[in-house]
Amino acid sequence: MKQETSVFSSPADALSLASYAWEDVPGAVRGIVQIVHGAAEHSARYERLAALLNAGGYLVYAHDHRGHGRSITARVPEGEFGAPGWDGLVGDAVAFSRDIARRNPGVPLFLLGHSMGSMAAQELILDNSELYAGLLLSGSTAMDLLAGAVLAAAPPGAGAGGTDLSAFNAGFEQRTGFEWLSRDEAEVDKYVADPLCGFDLKTDLVGVMAGNTRTADPRMLAGIRSGLPILVVSGMADPLAGGGQLVTALADRYGAAGIRDVTLQIYPDARHEIFNETNREDISAFVLSWLENHS
Repeated sequence: MKQETSVFSSPADALSLASYAWEDVPGAVRGIVQIVHGAAEHSARYERLAALLNAGGYLVYAHDHRGHGRSITARVPEGEFGAPGWDGLVGDAVAFSRDIARRNPGVPLFLLGHSMGSMAAQELILDNSELYAGLLLSGSTAMDLLAGAVLAAAPPGAGAGGTDLSAFNAGFEQRTGFEWLSRDEAEVDKYVADPLCGFDLKTDLVGVMAGNTRTADPRMLAGIRSGLPILVVSGMADPLAGGGQLVTALADRYGAAGIRDVTLQIYPDARHEIFNETNREDISAFVLSWLENHS
């Protein structure tokens, strides 16, 4: 499939960020899916999902976060967020949404955030829900609850120098240190072999989650438009899901805030990267069906 690449400028510091477009829609366009990728990875990894969404009638756009993928520069190196920090990363995603909407007026825009990208999506939706026809959260969590659990179990000083993602592999087989991502060994091997994946973040992401009280504040959640459909999709064996409890808490918060259409889908035994899991075809088909029902 044809993948087009470009750049856009961050409103926070004018940093050039790489962006991707997959527009091979065979017929009428039903909507747009903007993918916001996770930590220590990049948007080109979502080409297979983009192909499925294109076939279903959805244009797909994504960008590489600051310090990730083709957005890595001498100014903002691998695993760093630069001077604007986490707020800059969140603002970049909103700016890209507005650019997508400007170039595609009247086309419903769905936001799909995975892992760290889902955390950014949770935050940006508080103030920008009018931009989106729907929100999809993959590999997500209740940030404050996950941070509390991690901090309670961590030795003093852990995380002060950054975020070591391999720590999530505790409890899984130790073939590569990234078995927590998927049961599909070939997909894990591709991740390990990718020079743009698997690095440690220079930012303490657990600290970011612990300090982010907005996404758990009922007053802030009440600002999300009640008609915004939300899909939370997760693997039961994803460490971020907390055995299903943390993603259930996340979905329940949206329901308690008055959002009328909240769907929680948890797949038994599936791990963190559900779109790279052994049952990825079933998961992707469910996501596409959800999109079709809300377009």
